Amino acid sequence: MNAPKGGIILVKSAYIHIPFCEHICHYCDFNKVFLEGQPVNEYLISLGQEMKHRVSASEKLDTIFVGGGTPTSLDASQLDTLCESITTHLPFENGEFTFEANPGDLTQDKLRVLKDHGVNRLSFGVQSFNDDLLKGIGRTHKSKDVYTSVENAQKVGFSNISIDLIYSLPRQTEEDFQDTLTKALDLDLPHYSAYSLIVEPKTVFYNLMRKGKLSLPSQDQEAAMYEILIETMEKYGINQYEISNFAKPGFESKHNLVYWDNNEYYGLGAGAHGYINGVRYSNYGPLKKYMDPISEGSLPTIQEHGVTKAEMMEEEMFLGLRKVEGVSKTTFQQKFGSSIESVFGPSIEEMEKRGLLSVNEERIALTKQGRFLGNEVFQSFLGVI
Repeated sequence: MNAPKGGIILVKSAYIHIPFCEHICHYCDFNKVFLEGQPVNEYLISLGQEMKHRVSASEKLDTIFVGGGTPTSLDASQLDTLCESITTHLPFENGEFTFEANPGDLTQDKLRVLKDHGVNRLSFGVQSFNDDLLKGIGRTHKSKDVYTSVENAQKVGFSNISIDLIYSLPRQTEEDFQDTLTKALDLDLPHYSAYSLIVEPKTVFYNLMRKGKLSLPSQDQEAAMYEILIETMEKYGINQYEISNFAKPGFESKHNLVYWDNNEYYGLGAGAHGYINGVRYSNYGPLKKYMDPISEGSLPTIQEHGVTKAEMMEEEMFLGLRKVEGVSKTTFQQKFGSSIESVFGPSIEEMEKRGLLSVNEERIALTKQGRFLGNEVFQSFLGVI
């Protein structure tokens, strides 16, 4: 279902999960463990085996994204081992190869290892340029580390650099977020991501919130920060191409577009999720449970879900509408053999009347107002088939 009718589904991307962190942030609910005392080298061997057995050698991948956890918490030798596994087991050449990194983690040695193995994009988890806010959310870097890390990366030859920001943080003001944005944009990087804080279960922030000890900005303040984000990016000539992502032309994240285009991808590593041949799957999260099946010659899959055609069509809408360009009517027809109007006509009409969707002959997209109420729009496409 992820190719035109009668076509062959080609998987073009892989996500690789490194679950190790030197410190756990207060908002993070990703699969992660403290680095100290963990079987890191054994994990990397298992990960290489999963790559070998899960990924078809006949594929040609266009994007690889290494996330976490904190991939750059590995030392230079371990990073070398990881990258060697990737280049050995994954059919990849001359595509977009991204590593997530924490400011302050990337020594010159680590940067050179990544560069030598063909990594060509770095994504720094900056979150804020306010040191007090950084401390309050459990980050260990300071704003000065961002400047040093970006400068060091550029010296080694990295030019495709992205930074992630979070807004609507505890005790954050609109003025503070504007200051963070200005400092981020003054770095003149090709890509920026900015997400509003979501308090997830099993996090420090969730426990604080349940006890009434988490002071968050109001919904109106959050909306005001999002408006500041859109206007400031526009002022600096950085194009919004997705609800939370902005780039100079040609520097959009090709890997993330795979998700928003509802295409298939491999998920590799402990707790990773993938989507292959119409099946969404997830791996075991705990390291031992992940490594044990691999040592016995099996894949570490804990769960699989065959996506129904109705679910695929819903996903096409709520993922595709995240993109500023929206959902292509032609692509929808090719993928599913039905027109988008015949499946979702009433929902589209209602959201268009409310001024949340714009519709033309080729595309359906969120209006600017719709970007503020995206979840409400996405909800309108669920359970209607």
